[in-house]
Amino acid sequence: MERVPQMSVGLLGRKIGMTQVYDQDGVIVPVTVIEAGPNRVLQVRTLERDGYSAVQLGFGDRARGKASRAERGHVAELGGRRQAQGVSVPKADCEPQQWVREFRVGSDEHEFVVGQQLLPSSLEGVAFVDVVGTSLGRGFAGGMKRHNFSGQPASHGAKRVHRKPGSIGQSADPSRVLKGTRMAGRYGGVRVTVRNLSVVRLDDENNVVVVRGAIPGPNGGFVVIRRSAKN
Repeated sequence: MERVPQMSVGLLGRKIGMTQVYDQDGVIVPVTVIEAGPNRVLQVRTLERDGYSAVQLGFGDRARGKASRAERGHVAELGGRRQAQGVSVPKADCEPQQWVREFRVGSDEHEFVVGQQLLPSSLEGVAFVDVVGTSLGRGFAGGMKRHNFSGQPASHGAKRVHRKPGSIGQSADPSRVLKGTRMAGRYGGVRVTVRNLSVVRLDDENNVVVVRGAIPGPNGGFVVIRRSAKN
């Protein structure tokens, strides 16, 4: 059986949704189910060749008809008249991947092999993880939705100002609106990291990682699972 190295990298996955489970004490807890695997090792970066040490993982097969030649050539030998300049790198020999990310590793970690598959069990022994994703985009939002403003009074002469933010600055001094003043604007759709989520369950058979609490992004959104930086 292939030996899986201790994960100093992490896993790539897709958010399935939230549910509830019972813990060992019989207390019901909210959890998020993440489809995390199998992850394919696409490339192993080295100091000698690339100037840094990292492991590149891919998640989710992309249809060949929807992948560019560069994406297909990244994971498999395509042949052709053009020959690669310099030393050729090994290929994972798999389908083009939908979600590709790199994890920095120590220069002495050389246990990863191109083409190797990483399953949720590679997080065995990791109690807490950080989950990185893209928050749900909400478009152009007002001050009440974006910054939790309370709005204007709803009675005693207030007319068509109920959801307006109110005053945004001074008059004579400094005669301008200060930078960073909270107003309406684009809300969501940014990179968000949720830290210190405890790992509840690892399931290799269904390629599922269950963590306690909520993670960023909508259902079906891609996420990165990595060791907790704090705990």
